[in-house]
Amino acid sequence: MMSQAFAPQSDAAAGAITDYDETELATQIVAKLCHDFISPAGAMSSALDLMTDPDSADMHADALNLMQQSAARMVALVRFARVAYGAATSNQNFSSDELRTTVTDLLAGGRAAIEWQIPEGDYAKPHARILVNLAYVAVGALPTGGTATLSAERTDGHLILTTVSEGPRARLKPEAVQGLSGAELTDGLPGQWIQPHWLWRSVRGQGGTLQVSTDENRVELVARLPLSTNG
Repeated sequence: MMSQAFAPQSDAAAGAITDYDETELATQIVAKLCHDFISPAGAMSSALDLMTDPDSADMHADALNLMQQSAARMVALVRFARVAYGAATSNQNFSSDELRTTVTDLLAGGRAAIEWQIPEGDYAKPHARILVNLAYVAVGALPTGGTATLSAERTDGHLILTTVSEGPRARLKPEAVQGLSGAELTDGLPGQWIQPHWLWRSVRGQGGTLQVSTDENRVELVARLPLSTNG
């Protein structure tokens, strides 16, 4: 088994990692959101065109179905983004059921199954943010399908969030490995890097540690976080 622990570093030790340009980071996040939103938004626009075209009356039912599916997808993406990127909200806590819906709605229809073993109860916003990002990365490690199991445990003043991705060819892309280590992207696709990097920054911001273990057809992510949060 290969295992790496990506723990928080001091500003002096982190060097270029903590000096990463905040504007560039925001640019990468916005680019990721635009990439995610463009498909359902474009589909809704196409469906509206069909529904308002008198020559396409025979396709109105299909257009309506496309509109409904795309709208549901857009809502799932927005709900996920609100939690994953910490957008302003009056909710300081999220229930396990809310988080489960956020994750499963976003990832529904994919090749991977989600095994939700998160105990009932409320989770502070920073912990919820880390949990949904963990789920996203865990499912992304299953390109040909499998099961991503999510679990949580409170012990010794810490919240331990664990995801285990098991399936054929379970793996982390090189960009994801860079992101999870806190490193800036040097080669590869920014869209494959930003979510893992944002996860690393979120864990680090809470004074936690992020451990990544990989084996054949298996990837495990463990975030160990103080129960007291930084907002």
